[in-house]
Amino acid sequence: MTSPAPALVAVAHGTSSASGRSAVGGLVAAVAARRPDLVVRAAFVDVQPPGPDAVLSSLDPAVPARLVPLLLSAGYHVYVDLAEAAAAVPGTSVAAALGPDERLAGLLRRRLEEAGLRDDDVVVLGAAGSSQASAVADCERVAAALGQLVGRPVVAGYLSAAEPKLADAVAAQRRPGRRVVVATYLLAPGFFADLARRCGADVVSEPLLLPREPAPEELVDVVVDRYLG
Repeated sequence: MTSPAPALVAVAHGTSSASGRSAVGGLVAAVAARRPDLVVRAAFVDVQPPGPDAVLSSLDPAVPARLVPLLLSAGYHVYVDLAEAAAAVPGTSVAAALGPDERLAGLLRRRLEEAGLRDDDVVVLGAAGSSQASAVADCERVAAALGQLVGRPVVAGYLSAAEPKLADAVAAQRRPGRRVVVATYLLAPGFFADLARRCGADVVSEPLLLPREPAPEELVDVVVDRYLG
């Protein structure tokens, strides 16, 4: 008898934003539609229920689970919260975070183009930030990949826990006669996306997920690939 495929537990940060909740829910639904052969559940590490432990306890004990972080870089939530949740339930594993990934850089470029990116715009990557040095390094890699796609250097600025702060990065990139445009490297609308819009840039692109649009195919691809590991 073959062993059952692990359940895919998609774990997002959580948000009080109705738009953010809708957008993340749309991504989880798109993953479930892509892989109807799998049990797919959503969990959250902060702000909203259910937590990973509650979701894991609700699953059939005979079916293993794989926690897939819907997080753009691997910081405390991946290395501590999800690791602890997985350790408490035998047969549970933790996948890699969504980023860095070239497909995310491509989606960032699309959001910039939708925002009206010009050839002479200065671009700053706006990321959440982390106290984990490796997570910050991952964001720098995404900034470099985006720079290759848009044909100009892209520096990263952070909204929390890392330097430079996004507002400072925007101010430092000011050039006479040129706009500063922020590529919002956030999964969905919410508190950090609201902060990004107030960073002082001339233009701020939308997050990767939008509540009024289907989840981007490349983002669904990344989630499924992380599950397959």
